[in-house]
Amino acid sequence: MENTITSPVALTEGALAEIKRLTTVEGFDTTQRLRVGVKGGGCSGMTYLLGFDQPTENDKHFEVEGIGCIMDKSHEMYLLGMQVDWQDGLNNRGFTFKNPNASTTCGCGTSFAV
Repeated sequence: MENTITSPVALTEGALAEIKRLTTVEGFDTTQRLRVGVKGGGCSGMTYLLGFDQPTENDKHFEVEGIGCIMDKSHEMYLLGMQVDWQDGLNNRGFTFKNPNASTTCGCGTSFAV
């Protein structure tokens, strides 16, 4: 049984466009969902995870603008209210994270502490 929740994270228009583009690449596995999460490590203690993955029994399922997303249930407390954006500039290209739960962040923008 899938546990569907209201979206704990937000995706900006730029992030939505890039994720939708990635899902249209030839050979994309349509059984995968966008995994949003964290793992230990990084210069501030925790690092963000964002990528396509198979759902597990520990995941919460949610949808953002038609994009199926998954998150390990234990990660929600770290990510609730986070915004994911896509930057496509000369000096900064990639996904960025704005997390209201982070007490400190690092210069690279992919690591944080709570």
